[in-house]
Amino acid sequence: MNIKTIIKKLKIRLILRYKSMIKIAITGAYGLIGSKIIQLLNNQFEFIPLPSSLMDITNKDKVYQVLKDLNFDFFLHLAAYTNVNQAQIEKDICFKINVEGTKNVFEVTSFKNKKFIYISTDFVFDGKKENKPFFENSKPNPVGFYGLTKYEGEKIVKDQGMIVRISYPYRNFFPKKFDFVHKLKNTLKEKKELKMIKNALMTPTLVDDIAFGLKYLIKNYTNDTFHLVGQTAHSPYEAAKIIAKKFNLPFYLIKETTYEEYVKKRSPFPQYSDIRSLKNNFFSMSDFETGLEKIIRNQK
Repeated sequence: MNIKTIIKKLKIRLILRYKSMIKIAITGAYGLIGSKIIQLLNNQFEFIPLPSSLMDITNKDKVYQVLKDLNFDFFLHLAAYTNVNQAQIEKDICFKINVEGTKNVFEVTSFKNKKFIYISTDFVFDGKKENKPFFENSKPNPVGFYGLTKYEGEKIVKDQGMIVRISYPYRNFFPKKFDFVHKLKNTLKEKKELKMIKNALMTPTLVDDIAFGLKYLIKNYTNDTFHLVGQTAHSPYEAAKIIAKKFNLPFYLIKETTYEEYVKKRSPFPQYSDIRSLKNNFFSMSDFETGLEKIIRNQK
């Protein structure tokens, strides 16, 4: 067999493989989470990015125009209004994006009889100490407007699509948007004081783990709710200390504050956001320290 025949056969295999790949239309493709999902899984799935410049999800007619003839198997809905504090002020905009936008894309996807995955948040829960930990079957009861709109989005999708809740995502450096790890890291590098809550909990989640968890869920799709979250919950104060330790930054700049003091001038959010999963027996999520070690290795 000559080299031209070998190359021709390889090309044919690649074309056939590409044609057989699951096609995923995705909003929020260039954001903190979406860009990493595409980076890690683009050899597994064919992604079709739908940026707001192409499709304004709040415009029902535009959504229909873009999606009606688009060839896809799954719709992965990541786009959202995520500024928690500003959501309390810009309620109309937040509602339009998170609720009406979700309704618009879900209706067309359902009409086309395609599968839908809605990325939600731990902010749908109240975070009350007596209710923690929060599992997939825990009752949502949001305390802030952002969480309320995400819960309204869940109601649109529930039992007709998949809901995947995540919590405090972080990843390797992403210049377009800093996650909480890089915000805290940069503050400490600049020798600025950090006031961190001691009487609260958060569940940091490595975005890479979210991507690989989604890979399984896409290939084993059900109209169900899943939590893809880190293995450990920490107080923000403790999380800041862990970040300082891993990145060799000064501890003395990290000061204590209380949840009650912190939210005086901010939107309320779930205080004890200890999120866990009853259903994730398919991918082992990283604890916070291990997750930080992974991103440090990837940045070297």
